[in-house]
Amino acid sequence: MSSENPDLAIAQAATLEPIEAVAERAGIPADALIPYGRTKAKVDLKALDRTGSTDGEHRLVLVTAMSPTPAGEGKSTTTVGLADAFTLAGKKTMVALREPALGPIMGIKGGATGGGHAQVVPMEDINLHFTGDFHAIQIANNTLAALIDNHIQQGNVLNIDPRRMQFKRVVDVNDRALRSIVIGLGGPLQGVPREDGFDIVVASEIMAILCLASDLQDLQKRIASIVVGFTYDREPVTVGDLKVEGAITLLLKDAINPNLVQTLGGTPALVHGGPFANIAHGCNSLTATQLAQSLSEVTVTEAGFGSDLGAEKFLDIKARFGELTPDAVVVVATVRALKMHGGIAKSDLDQENIDAALEGTSNLRCHVENIRKFGLEPVIALNRFPKDTEAELEAVLGWAEDNGFRAALSEVWAKGGEGAKELAEQVTAAFDDGGDFHQLYDPADGVEASLTTIATQIYGAERVAFEGKAVTKLKTLKKNGWDKLPVCVAKTQYSFSDDPTALGAPSGHVLHVKDLVPKIGAGFVVALTGDIMTMPGLPKEPAALRMGVDEDGNAFGLF
Repeated sequence: MSSENPDLAIAQAATLEPIEAVAERAGIPADALIPYGRTKAKVDLKALDRTGSTDGEHRLVLVTAMSPTPAGEGKSTTTVGLADAFTLAGKKTMVALREPALGPIMGIKGGATGGGHAQVVPMEDINLHFTGDFHAIQIANNTLAALIDNHIQQGNVLNIDPRRMQFKRVVDVNDRALRSIVIGLGGPLQGVPREDGFDIVVASEIMAILCLASDLQDLQKRIASIVVGFTYDREPVTVGDLKVEGAITLLLKDAINPNLVQTLGGTPALVHGGPFANIAHGCNSLTATQLAQSLSEVTVTEAGFGSDLGAEKFLDIKARFGELTPDAVVVVATVRALKMHGGIAKSDLDQENIDAALEGTSNLRCHVENIRKFGLEPVIALNRFPKDTEAELEAVLGWAEDNGFRAALSEVWAKGGEGAKELAEQVTAAFDDGGDFHQLYDPADGVEASLTTIATQIYGAERVAFEGKAVTKLKTLKKNGWDKLPVCVAKTQYSFSDDPTALGAPSGHVLHVKDLVPKIGAGFVVALTGDIMTMPGLPKEPAALRMGVDEDGNAFGLF
């Protein structure tokens, strides 16, 4: 096994079951299975009864985390390992995850299918193109952009103002050079010149719609509602006005079907959709989660980054739209993240520092208390890393016990499901706690009130400041009746504030809202805060520098 790429080596050494056997164990009939090779498939939603049985239990476990370090804290790894632990305990279990985006795979994080002995496989396929969902979303998005510009070029019957366009092109690459561009140069036959820009695919409204649509009909209805821009009279123009929602839906007719794979522990896994939690709503598709829950006794799913981003959006947006009720929430923590929030530099995280780890629990405490504000009792999963010392781990677990928090050591990277047996027991105990799940805010109170609630209750902010474009956009929302939609906050994942350097548990700060973007098809308003961007850039030494393929066609460098 390569010491440089143990995750990939473990995945490549595994013997996978035929996807037909995985589907049979999950309860998916053969006529609903659309194989993509031997080890992955799509599930035809039209051929499947997704109502599930009313008998027995259909538990839903959400996995979130404390504020992460730049490399991530193993949330997906914990999700997979926990699911495998429930499988080992004899529970019919399914896991529901997001698909990895090529931007961060080639950028800073490498692969995104879990790690060690807690992975979804085939990890190479899942990380690289998979079943083509992201490419379908990209081409659907950019076809729509081309149709919009063609409409303007061919007479502009809808009176679209090129200066007030809202819909951007997308690409599944971190490419900062495309953030702001000018198109249509070269003369009258080359289009109407205007400013434009690219977002990354995971920020596309079509991605959000795919992950929230219940079926093809709902998908088309939502696509028709996308606001692409405004007229010279400042009236909204939708895809429905352009009459191309059918063509765009056609490009997504296969992508809407969830993807079936397996974990190294043999648990059936639905991996579908992939919006980022720092610039979108951060959850896998609603159809995949509902399908998994209908087929299993326990469904384990995750939401991106910490409770302030992915979990809040899962609970306030996805659960609201899908009428989901989580039975338990796991908050992933690591000693290294605790030490970083305790003031230790990234370069010094491998050195034992119990005091810093305990100092960093201020951040973890806020995430635990955030979950409690939704009427749910969380379980802390302390995800073990190789350089953690026994003293550090014992200190953090002792802190949790002293404060009355459920907690368990998670060793799923090294041991797979066996390393999450205690965590699964703690989660099972949390099932019996009951709880009174509720959303944090009522969208009917308006965007300003919703944002204030999120900022003060979840971020620890003192107030919200609307700045720049957000001031005029707020008026636009109210004019068009869009101010009663849920809010999806685009914010740094590294801090509760909009300042990525403010670690720990900052409080009393101001949340600076720079723009408000109505995503009417998705059904929410995106609030852009701080310096967050919807097109990331590559780091100085991107992960792509370590990747390649050998003479036998085997990938290396993915992790």
